[in-house]
Amino acid sequence: MSRGPTPAPRRTGRHPVTTVWIATLALALTSALALAVGGAGPARGAVPPAPGWNLQWSDDFDGAARTAPSSANWQVDTGHAYPGGPANWGTGEIQNYTSSPDNLSLDGSGNLRITPLRDGAGNWTSGRVETRRSDFKAPAGGTLRIESRIQMPNVTGQAALGYWPAFWALGAPYRGNYWNWPAIGEFDIMENVNGIDSVWGVLHCGVNPGGPCGETTGIGANRACPGSTCQSAFHTYRFEWDRSASPNELRWYVDGQLFHRVDENRVGASAWADMTSHAGYFVLLNVAIGGAFPDALGGPTPTAATVPGRPMLVDYVAVWTRGGGTTPPPTDPPPSGSAQLYLRTGGGAGDADAAGTATLASAGGANHDGTPASPQVYTSGPVTRAYNGGTTRFDLFVDAGTVVANGQQVRVSYDRTGDGTWDRTETYRYFATDPVPGFEHYTEGAGLVSATGSHGDLRGGKVRVEVWNAIGNGPSTLGTGNCSVVRIPFS
Repeated sequence: MSRGPTPAPRRTGRHPVTTVWIATLALALTSALALAVGGAGPARGAVPPAPGWNLQWSDDFDGAARTAPSSANWQVDTGHAYPGGPANWGTGEIQNYTSSPDNLSLDGSGNLRITPLRDGAGNWTSGRVETRRSDFKAPAGGTLRIESRIQMPNVTGQAALGYWPAFWALGAPYRGNYWNWPAIGEFDIMENVNGIDSVWGVLHCGVNPGGPCGETTGIGANRACPGSTCQSAFHTYRFEWDRSASPNELRWYVDGQLFHRVDENRVGASAWADMTSHAGYFVLLNVAIGGAFPDALGGPTPTAATVPGRPMLVDYVAVWTRGGGTTPPPTDPPPSGSAQLYLRTGGGAGDADAAGTATLASAGGANHDGTPASPQVYTSGPVTRAYNGGTTRFDLFVDAGTVVANGQQVRVSYDRTGDGTWDRTETYRYFATDPVPGFEHYTEGAGLVSATGSHGDLRGGKVRVEVWNAIGNGPSTLGTGNCSVVRIPFS
């Protein structure tokens, strides 16, 4: 079905620009006349220790020059948009993201290098990655810490117009949907535009436009980097989500210096719950060119004076937690398998892969409500995770084209130990698609038809997802890859 008009520029754009900031930044642009050109810069080596914190995940980007970052840790975004998502990544940025080592690769000195380039025809390319994990979340009663040591592109003044490096995090439900921003939450840990000596930290939440976070701007603050400019040296950018404080609080730091904070009371309980009660967040790194934020402070950008080839260098990214029972009992096996299962080509369910489609066979005029008939089947396992008391959630892209009165249906089954016995089976009401070509969202909001058995911890278990046409006289299409996702209630 039609998704309606594209919303105002989003994600990473929409930035806090008060009158005072504009005046200050205009002065910075005017005075920044020299072009600063930097080299690779030193990496620290290992991720630094953080006493009192428990390291949950990290990457320090060791590896040979021009090799790709770890595919176990990162997935590479390409093109001008997510499949089915807003054009130009929702921000108005103009570059094409690629997986070319010219745009995205390790530098051989312990850094990830993301380099925007311009070809002879004036077309820009760059790089963007996001963590495969999307479950980074503050434990109940504890604190989450996301941190990176970064040198922004070493370019200033007119030569920097349009540069937009960023280190940020998006709520897990954004994957496979791409139209639920900003309710799912966005934490911009470090953003910068146009080579200005300033780091921005921004929270996006609620609804767009307006809402408790004042979208599309968000709630933000900025400051100059301590000691040396943001462009000329590495600085450490840190974000904390504190669930031990009352009210809960978000905090932004540069080189250990606090410069922005937002608590639950500022945005209200409803918006706070929307952005914190889901499975967690994934982390992104990118260098965009042009778009709403750079244009607001120097636009339209880029210009003929903008110089390509100035990379953002990332020494490490790490995620820690502390407090709130972050250490499981010694006898508890470590979690394995994803809690967010994308329906993949070939019948697997796991991390997102390239968008695709699968055909759901026609019901042939029969009624298969509640009973799979020639289903598409997707299985994940082995999975070892603790049941968290929640419920199954899903967002499937389905389309019946011009066929009238088709209804797609899903059943999710859990085998707790992998012994072939389905201990819990949930069948959801079928979703009647309209006869207008275009994907529609089939979610758990359709409600349960039936549920048998009970949940419990998964110990080497399996999860099976079956999708079929329950009614109708024609085939339907199911989006696969990064389009359809099932979120299981396990941590």
